[in-house]
Order: sequence, then structure tokens, then C-alpha cells
Amino acid sequence: MIQSLRVRVVIGAFAAIVFILLVLGYGLSRVFSGYVAERYRVEMAVIVDQLAAGLELRNEKVVLEKTPSDPRFTLPGSGRYWQVAPESGEVLRSRSLWDVDLPADALLPADYGFLAAEGPDGADLLVYQRAISLDGPNGSRRFTLSAAFDRFEFDDAVAQFHSAMALMLTLSATVLVAAAIFQVGVGLAPLVRLQQRVGLVRSGQANSVDDVGVSELRPLVSELNLLLQERETAVERARARASDLAHGLKTPLTVLLHVADHLPPTERELARQQVDLIRQRADRQLQSARLGVEQMSLTELGSLVGKLVMVLRPITEPRGIEWQIRVPAGLAVDMDAADFAEALGNVLDNATRFARGEIRITAAAADKAAVIIVEDDGPGASEADLAILPSRGVHLGEDGSGSGLGLSITADILSAYGGSLELGRAKLGGLSVKLSVPLRG
Repeated sequence: MIQSLRVRVVIGAFAAIVFILLVLGYGLSRVFSGYVAERYRVEMAVIVDQLAAGLELRNEKVVLEKTPSDPRFTLPGSGRYWQVAPESGEVLRSRSLWDVDLPADALLPADYGFLAAEGPDGADLLVYQRAISLDGPNGSRRFTLSAAFDRFEFDDAVAQFHSAMALMLTLSATVLVAAAIFQVGVGLAPLVRLQQRVGLVRSGQANSVDDVGVSELRPLVSELNLLLQERETAVERARARASDLAHGLKTPLTVLLHVADHLPPTERELARQQVDLIRQRADRQLQSARLGVEQMSLTELGSLVGKLVMVLRPITEPRGIEWQIRVPAGLAVDMDAADFAEALGNVLDNATRFARGEIRITAAAADKAAVIIVEDDGPGASEADLAILPSRGVHLGEDGSGSGLGLSITADILSAYGGSLELGRAKLGGLSVKLSVPLRG
């Protein structure tokens, strides 16, 4: 099924135009053919009237005082013919018929009220006939008067009209279809403007949808603005509830940490790890609650990457680790800055832990997404480990440090924004992390 409204409307208009022009063409063809047939019928009727006016009976002999004056009647096969056929006796006919007789009562009916006959050289004729009676000394006698013309003349006139009409209708169809396409473009332009203004709201550049100047769309614009207001209210409620939950968890977790101080060393360390894990997971759930309601903002990658590297550089400088950053200026994504900072920060944190001498950050636009690749020259990971690293609680640190939540949190954040996370082997020898994020608007 066709999904495009523009294509649907154009196809519908094209079908309507073709149907109307076909009906119009058929009607014009019938009208013109009838007109031509009527002209020939009038011409043949005049010839028959002339024959009837000049026909007499003298001493029981048929005499035609005056024949039709058209010179074509004197030329064999000229295209104009007449004939006078009595019930009995000699048949009178025009020289153009040569030696061909037109049957008086055995002709087949043809189109438009004419009869069909065969003329000189096998030409098809259309015949107009009329029966009359003349009174004589021995009573009345019956005659059949016939006037005929070549069918080719009629068919050729109709064919020429059809050719001219086909050209005219084709040009008309072309103009009408072009006008329909133009009209569809003009008619759907307000929808395009509405899409652009909704995009501005989605990207955080506007708080409401402006009027597109079309009365039919104003109710839709009004409903969209009401929906945005309700959404903003829902966002505020979600933030308030998240803040309440965060404050509500702090006190119990602090109490648990104080209680853990009175436990033996082994149990104390285990309890502290579990409390930290609860805090991390609670923070993640609060972050997930915020995702999806703060996506109407833009984040400029170059600036944010620079800030993250500035924070991490003091950690890597003592180890002699170099940073290679290649991020195009002006590259921005549809993502909240705090969410993107958390997602990329988890990846950079892993890179600083395992890198030996170099960390490389590259970014570029590909299709409709920004691709950020973080590589290090650390030990990397095997193919089997690459498949499970994004899972929660999985980490490859030999000292057992880390919660194993960093990459899983990053994957969750990217997924919430329509992005993705891919792991692989870096050209530097270590781990390569590829983050794909939707581009601006």
C-alpha cells in the first residue's frame, strides 16, 4: 500500500483526469461522428429529392427529366452515386456507378441510419434510400431512389478528428496533471512547515509549535501545544519524584554504611561494596526515568569531548598517555548533554584504566547519525569477551575493580535516544568502542 499522501493524491488526481478525459473524448467522438453523418445524410437527401423531382412516367416509360448536377456523378468511382430502381424495368443510375447496381431491398444496415453496399472496384458505400410512388395511366408504380458515397470519406473525416482530439486531450491531460502536482505541492506545504516547527520543538530550539497560517491545521497545532504543556507538566512531576526518591535513599544507605563499620573487616568491605552497588543502580534507574523526557536538546560534540578529556587528563599524564582527538567543529546530536557526558564518560573511563600509551577519539557524520569511536592501545578483549562486555556486572579488570555497569549504562542511554553501541578490536591493539547517536534534527 502506498504510504505517501502526496503520491496518493497525485495518483487519484491522475486517475480522475484520465477518466474524465476518456469520457469527454468518447462524448466528443460520438457528437462529431453524428454531426458528420447528419451532413452526409442531408446531402444524400437533397440528391434523392432532385431525383424524385425529375422523375416522370411517359407512356409507361420512366423518364428522368433532370439529373443531379454534381460533376462527380459523371466520373466512374468518383465517390458520389445515385440510382433509380423501379419495381420492374430498366434501372437508371449515375455514370459513376459504371455497371454496378445497388440492391433495392437487400442492403445491410450500417452506422448512423445508412445502408451498406459494395460500389465500383469493391469500394464500401454508405447508401441513403427512399421509396416513392408515381401515378400513371395504368395505376401507380413504385420506385426506390438511392444516393450513396464512399465510406472512406466518412471514416477519414472521423479519423482526422480523432487524431486532433487525441493530441488535444493529451496536452490537456499533461497540463492538468502538472497543475494537480503543483496544487498538491502548494496544498501540502503547510504540513511541511508544521513538520519543521515540530522538529524545532523536538530539538529544543522552540517550546511550542507556531501557527502555520492555515485554518484547517490550527486545531491540530492547538492540540500539539496542549500535548507539549501536558508533557512539560509530566516532566516536572517525574523530576520531583526522582529527587524525592534520591533523597529518600540517601539516609538508609548512610545508616547502612555506619552499621557496616562495626562489622568484621571482611564483612565490612563486602557490605560497603553492596551499598555502592545499590547506589549505582539507584542512580541508573533515576537516570532511566529521566531519559525520554529530556531528549529535546542539542549537544555539540567537540565542546563536550574537550571538557571530558580535560577532567581525565590529570589521571593519564603521570602514566604518559597521549590523547588524539579528531572531532569536526559544529557536529551536534539530538541528545541531552548530561546523558551524553555519562555515556561517553563511562567509555573514556574504561580507556584510561586500560590504555598503555595512547587514547584516540574520532567523530564523523554517517548517514543520519554521528559516529564517535574511542580506541586505546591496552590489552583489548577476545571475541568471546566482546560479546558479553555490554552486559551488566561484566568487567575484565584483573584486580576486580569496577562494577561492570559502565558499558551497560552507556548502551542503555544510547538505546533510549535511538543510538547503538558496538565493540571491536582497535587498530591501536586495544578495545574499540563505537557510539552511534542521531544527528541534529
